[in-house]
Amino acid sequence: MKINPFIHRIFILSFIILLGFTSCTTEKKPAATTSNTFTFAFLTDIHVQPEKSAMTGFQQAIDSVNKLNPDFVITGGDLIMDALGQKYSRADSLYNIYLGLAKGFKMPVYNTMGNHEIWGWYKESGADTTDPEFGKNMFEKRVGPLYQAFEYKGWKFFLLNSVQQNGTGGYMGSIDTLQRAWIREELAKTPADMPIVISTHIPFITTEAQIFGGSLTPNSAWETIANSKQVLDLFKNHTLKLVLQGHLHFYEYMYVFGTTYITGGSVAAKWWEGPYYGTEEGFLVVKVKGNEFSWEYKDYGWQIK
Repeated sequence: MKINPFIHRIFILSFIILLGFTSCTTEKKPAATTSNTFTFAFLTDIHVQPEKSAMTGFQQAIDSVNKLNPDFVITGGDLIMDALGQKYSRADSLYNIYLGLAKGFKMPVYNTMGNHEIWGWYKESGADTTDPEFGKNMFEKRVGPLYQAFEYKGWKFFLLNSVQQNGTGGYMGSIDTLQRAWIREELAKTPADMPIVISTHIPFITTEAQIFGGSLTPNSAWETIANSKQVLDLFKNHTLKLVLQGHLHFYEYMYVFGTTYITGGSVAAKWWEGPYYGTEEGFLVVKVKGNEFSWEYKDYGWQIK
């Protein structure tokens, strides 16, 4: 069969154009498929201090994170050990150590506050309650806001302040009234289908008490957020994908009604004395692609010095 030369030329030209488009898309995927692909690290319960080679260990964790090169880092609280019952000079030095070492991260760091960052709530600290750095003020002045939200590539992150005074000189897990009002305001301007991540120091949900004490053992007010249902209900008409938790130093994960809850182990494990009930010193690496995510607990290799 004889082919019309004009049609033949059009066919060849079309093939060349198609080949050009194919080679372009092979070399670089369209932005739409990669715009919300990213990785972040979650480091909780660092407990940095001059003792126990903790500074060396934290530096090793930082180096490990930098090699992985995530887009950003979220910390889960208990950055230092300890301000609750310490004199000002000790609390001041611990904050300086943490902030000095944290400058070594090669990506942005978003900090969640833990109970050990709060200066002077314990009487043995001798802290003056009128001191401008008393209580949570020390964290807010030196590190950043007590709670905050930010968006990244189509996902929204809430970093909450889960530590409140219990009325007897100690602390408990709770999200206060002002913070709940702020959450409502943030959610009002958040699309219902936008994936959401929460970072909290004290967990919303955990199996710890039941694992160690039996199935009928209740959680205590210091190890879980007392008004967890009230707070989580604020998110029920939104897409709460992931809740990252700290405080307990062991690694667990649960999937409930479309939300994954992960208690992220500890950079310090058993307070820099080795693994804690089998959980090594480590941190979470979370990989996001589109509206889904995966994660792994990363043992960064620290050993007791």
